[in-house]
Amino acid sequence: MTIYRSVLLVNILSLLFVAALVVYAKFFGASIGGLFLPPFTFREPELALLTRTFQLLCAVPTIVCAFTFALIQRIEPRGKNNLFILVSALVTGGFLINEIFRIHIYLLVFARIPKLVTSLVYALVAATYAVAFRHRIKTTPYFLLVTGMGLLAIGIMFDSLKLHGDGIPGLLEGIPKLFSEINIALYFWFVCFGEILRSRALLK
Repeated sequence: MTIYRSVLLVNILSLLFVAALVVYAKFFGASIGGLFLPPFTFREPELALLTRTFQLLCAVPTIVCAFTFALIQRIEPRGKNNLFILVSALVTGGFLINEIFRIHIYLLVFARIPKLVTSLVYALVAATYAVAFRHRIKTTPYFLLVTGMGLLAIGIMFDSLKLHGDGIPGLLEGIPKLFSEINIALYFWFVCFGEILRSRALLK
């Protein structure tokens, strides 16, 4: 199965899963917006379900990149892609820490720093990463990374609009963010898988 078919299949199955949850919430009295609530509410099992799923997906690139770096560093200590994998683990790890500990919320509440400002700082870090490793990224299935970052930007845009309501605003922000991380996780999965295969070939 090619990368494109795998990506399409994962995204379709994920979309069907989200649609099923929305239908369940709509017709069984649960809150549609509650699917994307911050993960501090435990009144009902479906509350914040997709937010927690998003957080779990955020952990995938960090774990995969960290494991891959540890492996290829032993096989090829001065490998040309080692730094790229290491920095990828650090950048995605920083994003993971923010999503788990909600740092942008604390900055908003205690320092009155708007979430949009925090998002712009993260965007600057991401842009620096992309420029620094642009030649390496061009050799990878970067359409996944571009798609993921684009969807994340859409989610942040809807969040900054402060739309009122229970269901639609939460979906407009949450669904793009969820699918952004699905595609970013797939990107680093394929990149690291390929790097491990390349390093393994050196042992033969």
